Amino acid sequence: MSNLINFIKELPLVNQAKQYGVYPLSVNHFGHLHVFMISEGDQDYLIATGIGASQFQGELVQEGEYSYVKAPLSNQNANILRDLFPFTKPIPVLHKLRSFGVGDRLGIATEGHIRVFKEYDAYPILAQQSIRELALTNRTYKDVLDAASFSVFRDGYKDGFGADGDHLKKASEVEMALGLGFSMITLDCSEFIRNDVILMSKEQVNQECSLDQDIKKRYLTHDFEVEGMKISFDEEELKRNLLVYGKAIDFAVQIYTDYFADGKTDANFEISIDETATPTTPTQHYFVANELTRRGVKLDTMAPRFCGEFQKGVDYIGDIKQFEEELKIHAAIARHYGYKLSIHSGSDKFSIFKLIGKHTRGHFHVKTAGTNWLEAMRAVAATDPKLYREVHQYALSMFEEAKKFYHVTTNLTNIPNVDTLKDEELVNLFKQNDARQLIHITYGFILNAKNSDESFRFKTKLYDLWREQREVYAKMLHTHIGRHLELLYSGFEK
Repeated sequence: MSNLINFIKELPLVNQAKQYGVYPLSVNHFGHLHVFMISEGDQDYLIATGIGASQFQGELVQEGEYSYVKAPLSNQNANILRDLFPFTKPIPVLHKLRSFGVGDRLGIATEGHIRVFKEYDAYPILAQQSIRELALTNRTYKDVLDAASFSVFRDGYKDGFGADGDHLKKASEVEMALGLGFSMITLDCSEFIRNDVILMSKEQVNQECSLDQDIKKRYLTHDFEVEGMKISFDEEELKRNLLVYGKAIDFAVQIYTDYFADGKTDANFEISIDETATPTTPTQHYFVANELTRRGVKLDTMAPRFCGEFQKGVDYIGDIKQFEEELKIHAAIARHYGYKLSIHSGSDKFSIFKLIGKHTRGHFHVKTAGTNWLEAMRAVAATDPKLYREVHQYALSMFEEAKKFYHVTTNLTNIPNVDTLKDEELVNLFKQNDARQLIHITYGFILNAKNSDESFRFKTKLYDLWREQREVYAKMLHTHIGRHLELLYSGFEK
């Protein structure tokens, strides 16, 4: 510890930080309080010295006339850090031209993400998790936010980041996320969207839905024009729209009224209607947007369910020409109502990123999650082939159970037998869609697998390896997520 005392004596000379085990970009000052982060063994710690250091919870170390607090990366210390240094606290970013969500299921990806966003003007959502992901990784929203805050502090990222309570379905979940300081809520309306209506006959629709004069006047007496494109409704289509989305609209209005209206919170509000069995037509998008706006809801983004398939961890599946034609209208509707289009399951949709950049005119929000986990596992395949082989075989055994949580069209017979592959060939599995989806959807089972003595079968080994190979993982993320941004930006003029 005497090395740290030497560093504290020479605090102005932060260029010498590395030789003392200090992260150079983490050195920050608040008046006469100095705070920075160190690496010690397999752990990182906050070090606080000077006036106010005692507010951090940790070990007080005294050496001669110098003292400091060695503080663990706990939630209590994260809250103190966010109070002292506002750049570690999430902010609403969806009003910016471009934003990009990078779900970090492991709490270790932000280092690589920051390298990407130092090169692009899109604002990152560094803390982004769904309740489903939390359940499968045994993490909490506190864990997710704290990991992002500590990472931006350690790596000196001061340009601002968001925190997304993703795919929340209940008022209690929204209240919890906002209470913790999340700067964005994605309201998942899927439980209020009816997927059976598409199969109903005209007679069944008429039996279930009647239209009052007000809604007829709003939609059936004239056409609508958005950026030169015509949108029109007939009576049957209007009834179907009302049956499919009516309760979802009521739900969204209620959540907005209770938690966002009249400046109740300084957070962004996104509506997700993408978790459905059938695509959202441009007419349906217009109907939902118009009804929400009419009832006073101010959206920052909306995520429709696009045509084709946005499966996890693989490129777009579908007719790209049809996608582009509908994307033009979806983007125009979003502009008309003053919000950005949100692209969910945006991981690895390389064939359509340029189109998204083009037709949104560079005003987009794209979400990724599983691809960051896949890059972590690719790092394992590259640096510890034996461990990867064990994980891969376990993933195969759990695939059918994992499919209950995700929609994928994985064909396991297309995946090469890992026993026939050389060590250096394992990383090539991550170029194959079926292998990617296998690893993508089994993350929860992999991280939770236990030995007979209740110790983790893989989790501890994996985290030890990721810490040892943190530079490998950071470089992989920088390249892979960077490719997403590069293609999105290629579609519009900066």
